[in-house]
Amino acid sequence: MKKVLAFVLAAMMLLSVSGCSDTKKDEEESDLAYVKDKGTLVVGITEFEPMDYQDEDGNWIGFDADMAAAFADSLGVDVGFQIIDWDNKVLELEAKTIDVVWNGMTLNDEVTEAMECSNAYCNNAQTVILPATVDSDYETAEDLAGLTFAVEAGSAGKNEIEALGYDFKEVQTQADALLEVSAGTSDAAVIDLLMAAAMVGEGTGYEDLVNTINLNSEEYGVGFRKGSDLAQALNDFFLASYADGTMQQIAETYGVQAALIDQTALAAEAEAAAE
Repeated sequence: MKKVLAFVLAAMMLLSVSGCSDTKKDEEESDLAYVKDKGTLVVGITEFEPMDYQDEDGNWIGFDADMAAAFADSLGVDVGFQIIDWDNKVLELEAKTIDVVWNGMTLNDEVTEAMECSNAYCNNAQTVILPATVDSDYETAEDLAGLTFAVEAGSAGKNEIEALGYDFKEVQTQADALLEVSAGTSDAAVIDLLMAAAMVGEGTGYEDLVNTINLNSEEYGVGFRKGSDLAQALNDFFLASYADGTMQQIAETYGVQAALIDQTALAAEAEAAAE
């Protein structure tokens, strides 16, 4: 009887230790717990108006920046912004130098396979930027053959031009791509339509440039480390902020309200699909 009792006690101790180990493992794998413990959500960005850019005092503002700050506040932590090399965004996540990539990121296969992504929140397209003086010479994507394009390294714009087989020069940011065209060192650029709406044409810093042909249609999402529970936390935040009007209010501040994706409709679709 003593041997049986000893065996039972040993088994219970083993289960208890195993349970504690599993709990500890779960805690270690929780990005949400990790971010809350360190007290800061570090957001990986590039300078990309109207999503992430600096005001006159050096503060990061923009639709994505403001939403990221609001999300961090909902978690009870501070927000920090870290400029990254866009081509190395996955490496930055995995090294934990950042916690999230939130910078008008296109949800393509490459991104969704490498990251844990949020629901889509904005519609976008890759659009061709040309000098206004030659705009009328180009009406279709086929007309663009022979031009040299400036594209951000690792971007959706680069993917589109590469797929077309056109010549391109990689630069560090989309803002650099605009500078290339303005300076005449590249014939054209491909950047996000939302950025083009804010950066080129009448009343902007690039009045001599225009956005012309859209090469695709796409959606923006936010990326976390693969398996991160922060993605679901953000989806919940998106739904709540859309329902109470916060997302729309921030979007109107930066003129991107027409591009917003209805988070309530997304949630309803997901619920219907699960039934």
